[in-house]
Amino acid sequence: MAAKKTSTPKINFVGGNKLQSTGNKTEDLKGNECVKSTPITSVQISEVKSDTVSEPVTPASLAALQSDVQPVGHDYVEEVRNDEGKVIRFHCKLCECSFNDPNAKEMHLKGRRHRLQYKKKVNPDLQVEVKPSIRARKIQEEKMRKQMQKEEYWRRREEEERWRMEMRRYEEDMYWRRMEEEQHHWDDRRRMPDGGYPHGPPGPLGLLGVRPGMPPQPQGPAPLRRPDSSDDRYVMTKHATIYPTEEELQAVQKIVSITERALKLVSDSLSEHEKNKSKEGDDKKEGGKDRALKGVLRVGVLAKGLLLRGDRNVNLVLLCSEKPSKTLLSRIAENLPKQLAVISPEKYDIKCAVSEAAIILNSCVEPKMQVTITLTSPIIREENMREGDVTSGMVKDPPDVLDRQKCLDALAALRHAKWFQARANGLQSCVIIIRILRDLCQRVPTWSDFPSWAMELLVEKAISSASSPQSPGDALRRVFECISSGIILKGSPGLLDPCEKDPFDTLATMTDQQREDITSSAQFALRLLAFRQIHKVLGMDPLPQMSQRFNIHNNRKRRRDSDGVDGFEAEGKKDKKDYDNF
Repeated sequence: MAAKKTSTPKINFVGGNKLQSTGNKTEDLKGNECVKSTPITSVQISEVKSDTVSEPVTPASLAALQSDVQPVGHDYVEEVRNDEGKVIRFHCKLCECSFNDPNAKEMHLKGRRHRLQYKKKVNPDLQVEVKPSIRARKIQEEKMRKQMQKEEYWRRREEEERWRMEMRRYEEDMYWRRMEEEQHHWDDRRRMPDGGYPHGPPGPLGLLGVRPGMPPQPQGPAPLRRPDSSDDRYVMTKHATIYPTEEELQAVQKIVSITERALKLVSDSLSEHEKNKSKEGDDKKEGGKDRALKGVLRVGVLAKGLLLRGDRNVNLVLLCSEKPSKTLLSRIAENLPKQLAVISPEKYDIKCAVSEAAIILNSCVEPKMQVTITLTSPIIREENMREGDVTSGMVKDPPDVLDRQKCLDALAALRHAKWFQARANGLQSCVIIIRILRDLCQRVPTWSDFPSWAMELLVEKAISSASSPQSPGDALRRVFECISSGIILKGSPGLLDPCEKDPFDTLATMTDQQREDITSSAQFALRLLAFRQIHKVLGMDPLPQMSQRFNIHNNRKRRRDSDGVDGFEAEGKKDKKDYDNF
């Protein structure tokens, strides 16, 4: 029988002409050759294993890190030779490790593992740097980040304050420049013939709606700006006279910044003292207490930007972690002069006012400024809000705790400053009118009983409720109209404090007679404004008229007595007294 022949099946390769394994083998061979060309010593391996950084460790980076470390333990590294006397490797008796590369001997002697073994077996006094753990490193980075954020916050705050001052000066300069331009314009119009038209009186419309002799005007309605009134000129002139001088502003900024930096150093000093005390006591309680002094904030006219010329007293509030006591107040007063001497060579007079719960700091250089630092704590207000709670009586105050009402007033001043910066600072003419009224309260005894916080609330509400932005003259008139309507009289809704949770009238400290006197004085001031005698309200001399247009358009005849005295000045005894007050 004939045997059958089996045919071999044909094999078809899929995926290209060359096998994939061939390319992988060549790449592996190239990688092995690269590895052989750069031998890795045991020191490098140990450093790579011990290091937790994700970046690769190279001999160059190790050499850079170990450049400032002195090698130790030369005697404990011995050479291992072969039968021919050739050095084949090095052996370290301390680390029990071997390496072949002679260039790695210096790196091994500077290595951290070798130095630790040398410190453990030979010299315990050797200083070896301790590598922080990942958690410790993250905590340190977080602390540095918070410190940078705090410094950035204070830097931006100082820049914003400086920018606000510059913008106020710029607005005033622009205002007076605009007034001068308008004055020159109307003077030129008055000198020109034909009623002030540079190209003759307007004739009938010609072609394309253009009068002959007139240049073509741009299409579309031109935006008309309301000219500044005479009241605006008087208000801005008065504001320029009561605005602080540059010397006073620099002195205030200097003493406030020095005081804030000194209080920061006092807080650091008290914190270090508490830490040392806890270490010496060997207490097993929690040692991570908060700082005694948490921060210092600006309040009053300093924080609101309402300083007047001649103001020498500014206020700061120092927040404490616990209820402020007389002991803490005296410690701060004793430590503050030392820290002030570190920051500034100038001398300052420091007094401790226990009844006011404050420290009073006076400068000894002209212009002499005074800073009142009031101590307070948010814990006092929290307990005050929990007075109806059963557990409120269980909390005992320290025996030498400071006046509770003074601390509550300081916290209220903080809330007032925040509200003012959020609501009134950006309102047009608001800050100018408040400065004018503050000057009025200082000049006229009738207005001295008006609480400053109630006055700020009233001005903000009067200006913000207007249908359009108010010029300084209109804003002052609107404020007098609100007071004249009887808004502060008894039986009216009053002025509720927006910074308190419970309803509280800011005019509660005023008597009925004081309310009636201020209302009557505001009505008389409103009459003076109506008769163009605002200079008597502001306490200044009349300004020279800007141009003849006021006499042409507003030439009103008034009844005069036989003696030539204005009838308004002879209204009666009551109005005469008010006139003398203004």
